[in-house]
Amino acid sequence: MELTAAAVNLRSVLGRQVSELSSAAAADSHVEEEVDDELRLQWAAIARLPTIRLLRTSLFDQAEAAGKKKVVVDVTKLGANERHLFIEKLISHIESDNLRLLQKLRERIDRVNVKLPTVEVRFENLSVEAECEVVRGKPLPTLWNSLRRLLSISMEVISCKSQERKIRILHNVSGIIKPSRLTLLLGSPGCGKTTLLMALAGKLNHSLEVSGDISYNGYRLDEFVPQKTSAYISQHDEHIPEMTVRETIDFSARCQGIGSRADMMMEVSKIERREGIVPDLDIDTYMKAISVQGQERNLQTDYILKILGLDICANIMVGDALRRGISGGQKRRLTTGEMIVGPMKTLFMDDISTGLDSSTTYQIVSCLQHLVHLTDATAFVSLLQPAPETFNLFDDLVLMSEGKIVYHGPRNSALEFFQHCGFKCPKRKGVADFLQEVLSRKDQAQYWCRSDILYSYISVDQFCEMFRKSYMGQNLQDGLSVAYDRSQSHEVALSFSTYSLSKKEIFKACMSRELLLMKRNSFIYVFKTMQLIVTALITMTVFIRTEMHVDLTHGNYLMGALFYTLIRLLTNGVAELTLTVSRLPVFYKQQSFYLYPAWAYCISSSLLKIPFSLMDSLLWTAMTYYVIGYSPEFSRFFYHFLLLFALHLASTSICRLIASIFKTIVAATTFGSLTLVLMLMFGGFILPRPSLPSWLRWGFWLSPMTYGEIGITLNEFLAPRWQEVSSRGTTLGGDLLTSHGLNFDGYFYWISLAALFGLTVLFDVGFILALTYTNPLGMSRVVISQKKLSTLQRQEAHTNSTRSENSSTIHSSAKTSKERSASTGKMALPFEPLSISFKNVQYYVDTPPEMMARGFKEKKLQLLCDITGAFRPGVLTALMGVSGAGKTTLMDVLSGRKTDGTIEGDIRVGGFPKVQKTFARVSGYCEQFDIHSPHITVEESIMYSAWLRLPVEISSETKTKFVEEVIETIELDDIKDCLVGLPGQSGLSTEQRKRLTIAVELVSNPSIIFMDEPTSGLDARAAAVVMRTVKNVVSTGRTTVCTIHQPSIDVFEAFDELILMKLGGRIIYSGKLGHHSSELIKYFEEIPGVPKITDNYNPATWMLEVTSASTEEKLDLDFCVKYKESDQYKATAELVRQLSEPNPISTDLHFPTRYPQRFHEQLTACLWKQHLSYWRSPDYNLVRLMFMVISSLLFGALFWQKGQDIANEQDLFNVFGSMYIAVIFLGLNYCSSVLPLVATERTVLYRETFAGMYSSSAYSFAQVIVEIPYMLVQSILYTAITYPMIGFYWSAHKILWYFYTTFCTFSYFVYLGMLMMSVSSNLQVASVLASAVYTILNLFSGFLIPGPKIPKWWIWCYWICPTSWSLRGFLTSQYGDVGKDILIFGDRKQISSFLEDYYSFHNSQLGIVAVVLAVFPIGYASLFAYCISKLKFQRR
Repeated sequence: MELTAAAVNLRSVLGRQVSELSSAAAADSHVEEEVDDELRLQWAAIARLPTIRLLRTSLFDQAEAAGKKKVVVDVTKLGANERHLFIEKLISHIESDNLRLLQKLRERIDRVNVKLPTVEVRFENLSVEAECEVVRGKPLPTLWNSLRRLLSISMEVISCKSQERKIRILHNVSGIIKPSRLTLLLGSPGCGKTTLLMALAGKLNHSLEVSGDISYNGYRLDEFVPQKTSAYISQHDEHIPEMTVRETIDFSARCQGIGSRADMMMEVSKIERREGIVPDLDIDTYMKAISVQGQERNLQTDYILKILGLDICANIMVGDALRRGISGGQKRRLTTGEMIVGPMKTLFMDDISTGLDSSTTYQIVSCLQHLVHLTDATAFVSLLQPAPETFNLFDDLVLMSEGKIVYHGPRNSALEFFQHCGFKCPKRKGVADFLQEVLSRKDQAQYWCRSDILYSYISVDQFCEMFRKSYMGQNLQDGLSVAYDRSQSHEVALSFSTYSLSKKEIFKACMSRELLLMKRNSFIYVFKTMQLIVTALITMTVFIRTEMHVDLTHGNYLMGALFYTLIRLLTNGVAELTLTVSRLPVFYKQQSFYLYPAWAYCISSSLLKIPFSLMDSLLWTAMTYYVIGYSPEFSRFFYHFLLLFALHLASTSICRLIASIFKTIVAATTFGSLTLVLMLMFGGFILPRPSLPSWLRWGFWLSPMTYGEIGITLNEFLAPRWQEVSSRGTTLGGDLLTSHGLNFDGYFYWISLAALFGLTVLFDVGFILALTYTNPLGMSRVVISQKKLSTLQRQEAHTNSTRSENSSTIHSSAKTSKERSASTGKMALPFEPLSISFKNVQYYVDTPPEMMARGFKEKKLQLLCDITGAFRPGVLTALMGVSGAGKTTLMDVLSGRKTDGTIEGDIRVGGFPKVQKTFARVSGYCEQFDIHSPHITVEESIMYSAWLRLPVEISSETKTKFVEEVIETIELDDIKDCLVGLPGQSGLSTEQRKRLTIAVELVSNPSIIFMDEPTSGLDARAAAVVMRTVKNVVSTGRTTVCTIHQPSIDVFEAFDELILMKLGGRIIYSGKLGHHSSELIKYFEEIPGVPKITDNYNPATWMLEVTSASTEEKLDLDFCVKYKESDQYKATAELVRQLSEPNPISTDLHFPTRYPQRFHEQLTACLWKQHLSYWRSPDYNLVRLMFMVISSLLFGALFWQKGQDIANEQDLFNVFGSMYIAVIFLGLNYCSSVLPLVATERTVLYRETFAGMYSSSAYSFAQVIVEIPYMLVQSILYTAITYPMIGFYWSAHKILWYFYTTFCTFSYFVYLGMLMMSVSSNLQVASVLASAVYTILNLFSGFLIPGPKIPKWWIWCYWICPTSWSLRGFLTSQYGDVGKDILIFGDRKQISSFLEDYYSFHNSQLGIVAVVLAVFPIGYASLFAYCISKLKFQRR
């Protein structure tokens, strides 16, 4: 804005100078001629350049002391500031300058008769079907249903009977999308719009069955590359949160390339040079700058940022749910900009206006219209609630319903068609709203205009038949019957190559982005390195040199130290797994657009991690090698480091491979844990190779750990100091290696090193192949009940049912607003009407580092400035403004949802100062982002909210009835049994989530309701339903405030008052709307220079247009100052003064308890929800159950009947190893798999605790309690499988001890995972922290080095380490009372005595062990409850 203002001032100054000099024009005319001559000479010099240099050279403005001067520049070397100022010069007013720029581009091309490529898209008899799975009962993915489905698969294969049916999404649709015509796709959510757009763009999931023909310029989709010819803009905003807006678009522009721009530029320049034409120099610079391939920073990015209004946030990081970033509307525009920055001229755009105000939507669609008309592009755009003025920008219209096309023709002929069908659009009714509502069974009747014929419901099929018979339908069929002449297709109109750049350029682009992301994620890498250093310090002081001697006993300790070193480096790569999974959604999106191939992403990701592997391995070796006291030769130090480096590379590679195959955190973590268990079990330390069952010894050679173990032990124990010959004629080192089954020749070190490097390459190749050939994790397959399928089949079979039935249906369902109000009046529950007033509210946040880097000097950034206003009971207030004006910020501040920043000013509720704890009890907040627990149904979500938020005085029957009425009012009846699911992955659609959010808040019966964009993502009919509900709520006397984008005339005029904001967080209007917005219109029309509103124009859109920044600049005024000087402001100030004084008979808000329900009731409700969530989470509970069963069977097979077959210390070590591996790695899986579950539910927790639903303690204790039955079942299964297979002693006492120790171990690992997630800001940090904790639990477990041998300065860690107590409990309970004599290091000794001497495990201390094992899960659970309530990582 400052740059724009500066440009305006500069132009005005230059204008005055020109007027002053006009009188002397004759005298100075020769100066202008000299300037013109100079430019001609400069251009002539450029025109003589070789073609390659000509396309990169232009004349560019350069500021000098005497003014601006044109200089010859290389357009590829323009700096960031030069590009920015140049775009500001070309487009200072988006509304007019963008059109002028495109007109000049077209004039230049037309002048030399260069033909632009065009694309005509046809589809004929297109049908799409999806397979769905039919189940009995409710189609919910419970553990039982999932198990039954797994079992039924084999039965279906045997019997060849399938429980699958097909549901049709698109029904024989046909049409032509023509170039140079902007086409609108209109229809309610669920009508098949997205499926149609994706089908035309060639992006449909392969699991869908597609029939019919789709062609571009007569070419079928399999004859060219549609993904490079067209751009599909999804309704889901998926971006890398660590990148800025500019970086995101720059990367997309770089990878998409320039298409045919360079060829066209070359052709234009040749003709101009031949014919002596001098082009507009600025246009020449622009065209050349966007026609150069492979630029890291492109002028086209600055252009896209400008026309989409993203220039104000260009250097802000995108952010995500837990990281502050750009707004939802800005993300929506970023998704659009990311694709249109490329050269593709066929655009399929899905709901691009969600979250945008009507003025911004109009501006974007207007730019699209100019683009389509002036560059002969093809655009098919889906919008949900287009304002009338936006609707009028389109040339053609496609109207869909129930998977069928009802109308396809000129936009201005649609009303004529429906009037012919008997329906008329009323005055002051948006045409788009009318077209969607006239197809709805519930809204159609009100538009019937034929008085001579009795109305009866007209179905979608009947409309389709009428359209086919109309002249427009006949014209469409005639057009489709004539085949497109392929010879008319421009040679560059379609793309026949998969990628735009050379392999080298693609690789460079991916490398530069990966390097950028590593810098942005530097905290994770620094954190990883720091915890490695800390672990190294601990390790080297546990296995310290002064405690070690060269003998068999201490050689075993050194063997444990080497094994621990391998584990530490192996598990250090685990963080790569979560990082890779988090990047996959964006990777698959960009890969589907063919921005880059999988190999470019994979290789760049792998190569840039090599320095970290090198650094971590070197740090560990340098710190620990000589302190622990390994062989002192430097060559062995180097070989030790080299082997660790190779192992670290292999571990990170296999983590990337696992992440790419399983694609979800839970599945990848579980399988990763299983892989780790397998590698360690077959690695040769826990169970030596000779002790492995003969039929499983091949597994020894498949484990990367094997090669690490062989290489690192050979390097140490073949050193000179271990070559002392014993009495048996063998060396000390040889005896140690033989006892562990590692007695190989020295050259096996090099074989091991080569194997590790080879496995690294193999895993990376697998990573590439997995991302290349496996599909992304798409929407889960549709699962429906038998009852629902029967209903659908009956509807399809009776589509043309009798008119009398339809008539009765419509008359019974199409209620008037009064009837609806009457029906909802019974929902009234007792509440206290409250007003909220606010005076001189200011809000500051710390200035983002990106802005500081650009030269912003202030440490604080002000987002709200002098905000004064009031909201009253029974008055519906709209909070509006352009995107980024601070609407949501103001609502967050008033509702107490801000967690960061500084708030100043006076906020009062009912005249008393606002106290957040009590305010949360009387207010509801419908957030812009719909956050709900994914594994409960719609009805259960609403019931849960009512249970916790309605007062205890209201009976359960009343609550249930109230919930049912809210469900009916918000029209959620049809989906009340559906799971909520995760956005973009499963469950409800966007508009269904929005309605659920509103229902969850309405059911709490609040006095004050804040709604942040309640109609975003809804079609016109759904928005009308929501607003009708909101009006019903307001009519009961509640205070209601809504931020709103793109309201139709009906929706906008449903509001009583308006607060209008501008960029900078300032109010420019606050007051009544008036009948037909008369008060608002009168206020702004009285301001000199403001254009008058035209008839039937949407006042909301007009208001935003006339108060835009460009209008302020044009009129040289500040609407904020005008408002402060107006009577409106004085009236508002007086109202605030009155409402700031409490009523003498009123009292301040007070509740006997902080929460509506007692703690016991909160805990019960939370436990109910958690129980449902767990029971319906097979990806969590079933996966970890399967992991435990498979691991148990594996342990049983590997240690088959070794429990009593003990002859020497190695046999005992082997059994101890089975206990160790079970404790560490089953526990590790339980701990890791719970992390993403807590991360997902924590976001819901933040919303629900902000709403005052319950205390954090109730949530955390419910989370803890719900795990107990699952841990109990899995402990029983583990005991039942492993105890008899390993062959322990059969005794009830020993079996009970084995079960008890298992249960406590599983429990404390789960609660430890919850604790680590509660102290971490995100899943990646939690994974890194978990990796460090695992190694500590491993080191001090007592297996690698016995407790008595741990140095005294670390012995306290041994005593507080839970794994040491688990292993003590397992081993002591089984063998602490066994008096059998065995051979111990050459001497015979009783097992019980050996345990007491070597491990200090005493059978008499089992009682203490039992108590301590119970303390750990209780302690971790309590710490989790404390941390989840005190540590808040959400930033708002």
